[in-house]
Amino acid sequence: MRSLRSRLRPILAIGASVGAAVLAVPVVLGVLGLIGWVDAAVLVLLGGLGGAVSVLALALLLLRRTVHGLSGSVSAAMDTHSRRVAETLGRDRLEAAHAMDGVRERLTHLRDHSLPKLTREVTHAITVQGRNDYEQQVAWTELREHLDAPTFMPPLRGWAASPDVMRLLVREIDRRRPALVVECGSGSSSVWIGHALRRAGGGRLVAVEHDARYAELSRALVASHGLEDVVEIRTAPLTAFTSGDGADGEGADAPRWYDTSVLADLEGIGLLFVDGPPAATGAQARYPAVPVLLPRCTEDAVIVLDDASRTDERALGDRWLAENPALRRTEEAAEKGAHVFTRA
Repeated sequence: MRSLRSRLRPILAIGASVGAAVLAVPVVLGVLGLIGWVDAAVLVLLGGLGGAVSVLALALLLLRRTVHGLSGSVSAAMDTHSRRVAETLGRDRLEAAHAMDGVRERLTHLRDHSLPKLTREVTHAITVQGRNDYEQQVAWTELREHLDAPTFMPPLRGWAASPDVMRLLVREIDRRRPALVVECGSGSSSVWIGHALRRAGGGRLVAVEHDARYAELSRALVASHGLEDVVEIRTAPLTAFTSGDGADGEGADAPRWYDTSVLADLEGIGLLFVDGPPAATGAQARYPAVPVLLPRCTEDAVIVLDDASRTDERALGDRWLAENPALRRTEEAAEKGAHVFTRA
Protein backbone atom coordinates (compact mmCIF):
# COMPACT_ATOMS: atom_id res chain seq x y z
CA MET A 1 0.00 0.00 0.00
CA ARG A 2 2.87 2.39 0.72
CA SER A 3 4.32 1.68 -2.73
CA LEU A 4 0.94 2.43 -4.34
CA ARG A 5 0.64 5.76 -2.52
CA SER A 6 4.18 6.72 -3.44
CA ARG A 7 3.42 6.07 -7.12
CA LEU A 8 0.11 7.91 -7.07
CA ARG A 9 1.43 11.15 -5.54
CA PRO A 10 3.42 12.43 -8.57
CA ILE A 11 0.77 11.24 -11.01
CA LEU A 12 -1.95 13.02 -9.09
CA ALA A 13 0.17 16.18 -8.95
CA ILE A 14 0.73 16.12 -12.70
CA GLY A 15 -2.91 15.23 -13.31
CA ALA A 16 -4.02 18.08 -11.08
CA SER A 17 -1.77 20.57 -12.97
CA VAL A 18 -2.95 19.38 -16.36
CA GLY A 19 -6.57 19.32 -15.19
CA ALA A 20 -6.32 22.82 -13.86
CA ALA A 21 -4.87 24.01 -17.19
CA VAL A 22 -7.59 22.25 -19.15
CA LEU A 23 -10.32 23.66 -16.94
CA ALA A 24 -8.86 27.16 -17.20
CA VAL A 25 -9.30 27.18 -21.00
CA PRO A 26 -13.17 27.32 -21.03
CA VAL A 27 -13.08 29.92 -18.31
CA VAL A 28 -10.70 32.13 -20.36
CA LEU A 29 -12.84 31.66 -23.47
CA GLY A 30 -15.93 32.64 -21.49
CA VAL A 31 -14.22 35.77 -20.16
CA LEU A 32 -13.15 36.74 -23.70
CA GLY A 33 -16.73 36.23 -24.86
CA LEU A 34 -15.81 33.65 -27.40
CA ILE A 35 -18.26 31.16 -25.88
CA GLY A 36 -21.18 31.54 -23.59
CA TRP A 37 -20.94 30.97 -19.87
CA VAL A 38 -23.25 27.97 -20.06
CA ASP A 39 -21.01 26.35 -22.63
CA ALA A 40 -17.97 27.27 -20.58
CA ALA A 41 -19.52 25.60 -17.50
CA VAL A 42 -20.39 22.48 -19.49
CA LEU A 43 -16.85 22.31 -20.86
CA VAL A 44 -15.39 22.71 -17.36
CA LEU A 45 -17.68 19.98 -16.04
CA LEU A 46 -16.81 17.64 -18.88
CA GLY A 47 -13.10 18.37 -18.48
CA GLY A 48 -13.24 17.65 -14.75
CA LEU A 49 -15.17 14.46 -15.34
CA GLY A 50 -12.72 13.34 -17.99
CA GLY A 51 -9.80 14.12 -15.75
CA ALA A 52 -11.34 12.18 -12.91
CA VAL A 53 -11.97 9.21 -15.17
CA SER A 54 -8.37 9.36 -16.44
CA VAL A 55 -6.98 9.51 -12.92
CA LEU A 56 -9.25 6.64 -11.85
CA ALA A 57 -8.16 4.52 -14.81
CA LEU A 58 -4.54 5.24 -14.09
CA ALA A 59 -5.04 4.40 -10.43
CA LEU A 60 -6.74 1.13 -11.33
CA LEU A 61 -3.85 0.26 -13.65
CA LEU A 62 -1.31 0.94 -10.91
CA LEU A 63 -3.45 -0.98 -8.39
CA ARG A 64 -3.58 -3.96 -10.74
CA ARG A 65 0.18 -3.93 -11.17
CA THR A 66 0.70 -3.60 -7.42
CA VAL A 67 -1.71 -6.43 -6.66
CA HIS A 68 -0.01 -8.56 -9.29
CA GLY A 69 3.38 -7.84 -7.73
CA LEU A 70 2.02 -8.51 -4.25
CA SER A 71 0.50 -11.78 -5.47
CA GLY A 72 3.87 -12.80 -6.86
CA SER A 73 5.59 -11.95 -3.58
CA VAL A 74 2.97 -13.85 -1.60
CA SER A 75 3.26 -16.79 -3.97
CA ALA A 76 7.05 -16.80 -3.66
CA ALA A 77 6.79 -16.55 0.14
CA MET A 78 4.27 -19.38 0.17
CA ASP A 79 6.52 -21.47 -2.03
CA THR A 80 9.48 -20.81 0.28
CA HIS A 81 7.38 -21.58 3.36
CA SER A 82 5.93 -24.71 1.78
CA ARG A 83 9.40 -25.86 0.85
CA ARG A 84 10.66 -25.27 4.40
CA VAL A 85 7.62 -27.03 5.86
CA ALA A 86 8.14 -29.95 3.49
CA GLU A 87 11.84 -30.12 4.42
CA THR A 88 10.98 -29.99 8.13
CA LEU A 89 8.33 -32.66 7.76
CA GLY A 90 10.75 -34.76 5.78
CA ARG A 91 13.37 -34.50 8.53
CA ASP A 92 10.72 -35.31 11.15
CA ARG A 93 9.58 -38.31 9.15
CA LEU A 94 13.18 -39.47 8.83
CA GLU A 95 13.80 -39.03 12.53
CA ALA A 96 10.51 -40.78 13.32
CA ALA A 97 11.48 -43.61 10.98
CA HIS A 98 14.85 -43.96 12.74
CA ALA A 99 13.10 -43.90 16.11
CA MET A 100 10.63 -46.53 14.95
CA ASP A 101 13.55 -48.65 13.75
CA GLY A 102 15.01 -48.44 17.25
CA VAL A 103 11.66 -49.31 18.79
CA ARG A 104 11.32 -52.27 16.43
CA GLU A 105 14.80 -53.46 17.40
CA ARG A 106 14.00 -53.19 21.10
CA LEU A 107 10.68 -54.94 20.63
CA THR A 108 12.38 -57.67 18.64
CA HIS A 109 15.03 -58.09 21.37
CA LEU A 110 12.30 -58.09 24.00
CA ARG A 111 10.31 -60.71 22.10
CA ASP A 112 13.29 -62.92 21.20
CA HIS A 113 15.42 -62.61 24.35
CA SER A 114 14.00 -60.74 27.34
CA LEU A 115 10.49 -62.21 27.35
CA PRO A 116 11.61 -65.84 27.01
CA LYS A 117 14.20 -65.28 29.75
CA LEU A 118 11.65 -63.58 32.00
CA THR A 119 9.15 -66.34 31.28
CA ARG A 120 11.72 -68.97 32.24
CA GLU A 121 12.64 -67.11 35.43
CA VAL A 122 9.00 -66.63 36.45
CA THR A 123 8.19 -70.25 35.62
CA HIS A 124 11.20 -71.43 37.61
CA ALA A 125 10.31 -69.20 40.57
CA ILE A 126 6.71 -70.44 40.55
CA THR A 127 7.89 -74.04 40.27
CA VAL A 128 10.37 -73.66 43.14
CA GLN A 129 7.82 -71.84 45.30
CA GLY A 130 5.19 -74.46 44.57
CA ARG A 131 7.60 -77.27 45.42
CA ASN A 132 8.64 -75.51 48.64
CA ASP A 133 5.03 -74.91 49.62
CA TYR A 134 4.21 -78.57 49.01
CA GLU A 135 7.24 -79.84 50.92
CA GLN A 136 6.55 -77.52 53.86
CA GLN A 137 2.93 -78.67 53.96
CA VAL A 138 4.08 -82.30 54.00
CA ALA A 139 6.58 -81.56 56.78
CA TRP A 140 3.92 -79.67 58.78
CA THR A 141 1.49 -82.56 58.47
CA GLU A 142 4.12 -85.14 59.46
CA LEU A 143 5.15 -83.05 62.48
CA ARG A 144 1.59 -82.71 63.76
CA GLU A 145 0.86 -86.39 63.30
CA HIS A 146 4.16 -87.49 64.86
CA LEU A 147 3.92 -85.20 67.88
CA ASP A 148 0.15 -85.57 68.26
CA ALA A 149 0.31 -81.79 68.76
CA PRO A 150 -2.56 -79.66 70.06
CA THR A 151 -4.91 -78.11 67.53
CA PHE A 152 -3.58 -74.58 67.85
CA MET A 153 0.17 -74.79 67.31
CA PRO A 154 2.26 -71.64 66.63
CA PRO A 155 3.00 -71.03 62.96
CA LEU A 156 6.29 -71.98 61.36
CA ARG A 157 8.07 -70.45 58.35
CA GLY A 158 8.87 -66.78 57.70
CA TRP A 159 10.85 -65.47 60.69
CA ALA A 160 10.32 -68.79 62.46
CA ALA A 161 12.04 -72.01 61.47
CA SER A 162 10.48 -73.83 58.51
CA PRO A 163 8.60 -77.10 59.03
CA ASP A 164 11.34 -79.09 57.24
CA VAL A 165 14.01 -77.83 59.67
CA MET A 166 11.72 -78.49 62.61
CA ARG A 167 11.16 -82.03 61.33
CA LEU A 168 14.95 -82.48 61.27
CA LEU A 169 15.22 -81.32 64.90
CA VAL A 170 12.39 -83.58 66.04
CA ARG A 171 14.04 -86.52 64.28
CA GLU A 172 17.33 -85.86 66.10
CA ILE A 173 15.49 -85.55 69.44
CA ASP A 174 13.76 -88.91 68.85
CA ARG A 175 17.01 -90.55 67.82
CA ARG A 176 19.40 -89.17 70.47
CA ARG A 177 17.10 -88.32 73.41
CA PRO A 178 19.26 -85.34 74.51
CA ALA A 179 19.07 -84.31 78.14
CA LEU A 180 19.66 -80.68 77.23
CA VAL A 181 18.74 -78.79 74.06
CA VAL A 182 19.97 -75.21 73.60
CA GLU A 183 18.33 -72.90 71.09
CA CYS A 184 19.92 -69.61 69.99
CA GLY A 185 16.76 -67.59 69.46
CA SER A 186 13.22 -68.29 70.64
CA GLY A 187 9.61 -68.28 69.50
CA SER A 188 7.41 -70.79 67.70
CA SER A 189 10.25 -73.30 67.40
CA SER A 190 10.63 -73.34 71.19
CA VAL A 191 7.08 -74.68 71.56
CA TRP A 192 7.57 -77.37 68.90
CA ILE A 193 10.87 -78.50 70.44
CA GLY A 194 9.20 -78.55 73.87
CA HIS A 195 6.47 -80.87 72.57
CA ALA A 196 9.11 -83.10 70.95
CA LEU A 197 11.03 -83.40 74.24
CA ARG A 198 7.86 -84.18 76.17
CA ARG A 199 6.96 -86.88 73.66
CA ALA A 200 10.53 -88.29 73.90
CA GLY A 201 9.98 -88.70 77.64
CA GLY A 202 12.63 -86.36 79.01
CA GLY A 203 15.05 -83.54 78.46
CA ARG A 204 14.70 -79.79 78.64
CA LEU A 205 15.15 -76.82 76.34
CA VAL A 206 16.96 -73.58 77.15
CA ALA A 207 16.22 -70.91 74.54
CA VAL A 208 18.36 -67.76 74.59
CA GLU A 209 16.78 -64.51 73.40
CA HIS A 210 18.50 -61.10 73.16
CA ASP A 211 15.30 -59.03 72.86
CA ALA A 212 13.64 -58.68 76.28
CA ARG A 213 10.18 -57.97 74.89
CA TYR A 214 10.32 -60.90 72.46
CA ALA A 215 11.57 -63.11 75.30
CA GLU A 216 8.43 -62.23 77.30
CA LEU A 217 6.25 -63.09 74.31
CA SER A 218 8.03 -66.43 73.96
CA ARG A 219 7.52 -67.18 77.66
CA ALA A 220 3.81 -66.40 77.30
CA LEU A 221 3.63 -68.68 74.26
CA VAL A 222 5.36 -71.50 76.12
CA ALA A 223 3.04 -71.04 79.10
CA SER A 224 -0.05 -71.16 76.88
CA HIS A 225 1.04 -74.66 75.81
CA GLY A 226 1.78 -75.79 79.36
CA LEU A 227 5.48 -76.35 78.67
CA GLU A 228 7.04 -74.33 81.52
CA ASP A 229 8.48 -77.53 83.01
CA VAL A 230 10.25 -78.35 79.73
CA VAL A 231 11.13 -75.01 78.12
CA GLU A 232 13.05 -72.13 79.71
CA ILE A 233 13.44 -68.79 77.93
CA ARG A 234 16.49 -66.82 79.06
CA THR A 235 17.09 -63.17 78.21
CA ALA A 236 20.72 -62.56 77.19
CA PRO A 237 21.51 -59.08 75.83
CA LEU A 238 24.02 -58.84 72.99
CA THR A 239 27.52 -57.89 74.10
CA ALA A 240 30.87 -57.56 72.32
CA PHE A 241 32.47 -60.90 71.50
CA THR A 242 36.15 -61.55 70.84
CA SER A 243 37.35 -65.02 69.96
CA GLY A 244 40.91 -64.34 71.10
CA ASP A 245 42.60 -64.68 67.72
CA GLY A 246 41.87 -61.08 66.73
CA ALA A 247 39.89 -62.14 63.66
CA ASP A 248 36.70 -60.60 64.97
CA GLY A 249 37.96 -57.06 65.42
CA GLU A 250 38.09 -54.94 68.53
CA GLY A 251 35.98 -52.29 70.21
CA ALA A 252 33.13 -51.04 68.04
CA ASP A 253 34.17 -53.43 65.24
CA ALA A 254 33.86 -56.52 67.41
CA PRO A 255 30.79 -58.70 66.69
CA ARG A 256 28.04 -58.95 69.29
CA TRP A 257 26.62 -62.15 70.71
CA TYR A 258 24.57 -63.25 73.70
CA ASP A 259 25.91 -62.38 77.15
CA THR A 260 27.80 -65.60 77.95
CA SER A 261 27.25 -65.20 81.69
CA VAL A 262 23.65 -66.30 81.10
CA LEU A 263 24.98 -69.62 79.73
CA ALA A 264 27.55 -70.31 82.45
CA ASP A 265 25.60 -73.18 84.06
CA LEU A 266 24.88 -75.09 80.83
CA GLU A 267 26.68 -78.43 80.52
CA GLY A 268 25.99 -81.63 78.58
CA ILE A 269 24.31 -80.04 75.56
CA GLY A 270 23.11 -82.85 73.30
CA LEU A 271 21.46 -80.71 70.59
CA LEU A 272 22.35 -77.13 69.69
CA PHE A 273 19.98 -75.27 67.34
CA VAL A 274 21.63 -72.08 66.01
CA ASP A 275 18.86 -69.79 64.73
CA GLY A 276 19.98 -66.46 66.20
CA PRO A 277 20.95 -63.72 66.64
CA PRO A 278 19.32 -62.16 63.54
CA ALA A 279 21.61 -61.39 60.61
CA ALA A 280 20.86 -57.67 61.04
CA THR A 281 22.84 -57.58 64.29
CA GLY A 282 26.16 -57.96 62.45
CA ALA A 283 28.31 -59.94 60.03
CA GLN A 284 28.48 -63.66 60.84
CA ALA A 285 26.34 -62.91 63.88
CA ARG A 286 25.93 -66.62 64.70
CA TYR A 287 29.60 -67.57 64.58
CA PRO A 288 30.24 -67.39 68.38
CA ALA A 289 27.79 -70.26 69.05
CA VAL A 290 30.41 -72.96 68.41
CA PRO A 291 33.43 -71.33 70.11
CA VAL A 292 31.31 -70.67 73.21
CA LEU A 293 29.08 -73.76 73.40
CA LEU A 294 30.97 -76.60 71.72
CA PRO A 295 33.08 -77.16 74.88
CA ARG A 296 29.79 -77.58 76.78
CA CYS A 297 28.41 -80.18 74.34
CA THR A 298 28.47 -83.95 74.69
CA GLU A 299 30.73 -85.95 72.38
CA ASP A 300 27.77 -87.11 70.30
CA ALA A 301 26.08 -83.70 70.23
CA VAL A 302 24.45 -82.42 67.05
CA ILE A 303 24.64 -78.78 65.95
CA VAL A 304 21.97 -77.60 63.48
CA LEU A 305 22.58 -74.27 61.69
CA ASP A 306 19.45 -72.72 60.17
CA ASP A 307 19.38 -70.32 57.16
CA ALA A 308 22.48 -72.05 55.82
CA SER A 309 21.72 -71.02 52.24
CA ARG A 310 22.86 -67.48 53.12
CA THR A 311 26.43 -66.45 52.37
CA ASP A 312 27.18 -65.41 55.96
CA GLU A 313 26.01 -68.72 57.42
CA ARG A 314 28.06 -70.76 54.94
CA ALA A 315 31.13 -68.63 55.71
CA LEU A 316 30.80 -69.03 59.48
CA GLY A 317 30.26 -72.78 58.98
CA ASP A 318 33.55 -72.87 57.07
CA ARG A 319 35.22 -71.13 60.04
CA TRP A 320 33.78 -73.69 62.45
CA LEU A 321 35.25 -76.54 60.38
CA ALA A 322 38.63 -74.82 60.00
CA GLU A 323 38.90 -74.15 63.73
CA ASN A 324 37.54 -77.56 64.81
CA PRO A 325 39.00 -80.32 62.59
CA ALA A 326 36.94 -82.96 64.42
CA LEU A 327 33.68 -81.46 63.15
CA ARG A 328 31.92 -82.81 60.07
CA ARG A 329 29.22 -80.99 58.11
CA THR A 330 26.20 -82.49 56.38
CA GLU A 331 23.97 -80.32 54.19
CA GLU A 332 20.29 -81.11 54.56
CA ALA A 333 17.67 -80.22 51.94
CA ALA A 334 15.60 -77.43 53.45
CA GLU A 335 13.78 -74.36 52.22
CA LYS A 336 16.24 -71.94 53.85
CA GLY A 337 19.14 -74.35 54.05
CA ALA A 338 20.21 -76.42 57.04
CA HIS A 339 23.71 -77.63 57.92
CA VAL A 340 24.22 -80.37 60.51
CA PHE A 341 27.55 -80.54 62.36
CA THR A 342 28.73 -83.57 64.34
CA ARG A 343 32.05 -84.74 65.71
CA ALA A 344 33.77 -87.38 63.59
